[in-house]
Amino acid sequence: MHDVTHSHAGARDRLERQLAFLVEADRLKGVLRQTTLCDRSRAENSAEHSWHLALVALVLAEHAPDVDGARVLRMLLVHDLVEIDAGDAFAYDASANVGKEERERAAAARIYGLLPEDQAEELRELWDEFEAGETRAARVAVAIDRLQPLLLNHHSGGGSWKAHGVGRAAVMRRMAPIEAALPSLWPTVLDVVERNCALGHIAP
Repeated sequence: MHDVTHSHAGARDRLERQLAFLVEADRLKGVLRQTTLCDRSRAENSAEHSWHLALVALVLAEHAPDVDGARVLRMLLVHDLVEIDAGDAFAYDASANVGKEERERAAAARIYGLLPEDQAEELRELWDEFEAGETRAARVAVAIDRLQPLLLNHHSGGGSWKAHGVGRAAVMRRMAPIEAALPSLWPTVLDVVERNCALGHIAP
């Protein structure tokens, strides 16, 4: 009887921790990014960004047929949760990225740590794998994370590129992981960049 009671208490505690994590994750909807929606109506939030990345991974999976697509999806869905604490550091703003790694590591420890130990470890491993960018799945996930803002900026009249006067060299550095991980998409990336340079949306 004691064992059954203990088991029930353990299951209840596990569920409470899972639900607490899910409620905390809701805060990601309030973290605004520099990227605007394609219709230019407002800034994208980080939860929308994560959902869109997962959708990109699903739709463009054929461009990385050698990769565990489910792992890429899991990585993209949980990676940006650290922004609940650390915020979204604009990729093209060097000053905003000072201390970013330390802030995000502390956030990862707290946020994933809300979960039961086994799930906390699993999600933290996914986050670490993305950050390291050493596995094939992580490189594909990073490439997708670079591709999505490119699409939004292109379809919103330059978006954050135009708003912050971002130059071509900086954009090309930021897009480089796409060439390495998803080479079949690289000609499209180049076309988008050159068109936005011609329009003045990307600075020389």
